[in-house]
Amino acid sequence: MKICFATHNLNKLREVKQMLGDRYTVVGLNEIGCVDEIPEDGVTLDENSKIKAQFVAEHFGVNCFADDTGLEVEALGGEPGVYSARYAGEEKDNQANMKLLLEKLKGKTNRQARFRTVITLILDDIELQFEGVVKGSITQELKGTEGFGYDPIFVPEGHDVTFAEMSAEAKNRISHRGRAMQALVSFLQG
Repeated sequence: MKICFATHNLNKLREVKQMLGDRYTVVGLNEIGCVDEIPEDGVTLDENSKIKAQFVAEHFGVNCFADDTGLEVEALGGEPGVYSARYAGEEKDNQANMKLLLEKLKGKTNRQARFRTVITLILDDIELQFEGVVKGSITQELKGTEGFGYDPIFVPEGHDVTFAEMSAEAKNRISHRGRAMQALVSFLQG
């Protein structure tokens, strides 16, 4: 089955392709001819995920799914949340985002956080949402070179290394996106 993952982010596309394996032909936005940025003007992860999936389904007529992910830090009242990619500005600079987050957490003892992913699937006339959450904590400094986004400063609960210190396979087994994708795959297979 061919399905579009509504993203221009090659890291996310590669991660999802690894999770789904050969069972599905997953294409990104570039492969369906969508070169524009899809508006993400929702105020929640759920809304942004739905906006992106509906945009692709309406404008390109393909089965698709879209995700929105946010890092929610307890001591910062859930920041950066829905603004995770643009936390330090519209440039979506991962290094600047992590630097700003670590600055805001300076002197705070509560470093609890969670990653949350919401996926909206539009398959023919069906529209469903799936969620994945992983709890953890924010480190004092960047560690590791794998992954992307906030991976170098997030240690998942029950582990002593950041996502950026894990292999892609190990991260995918426990990550927020991995959990949301597993729910999506279970639905598609069921």
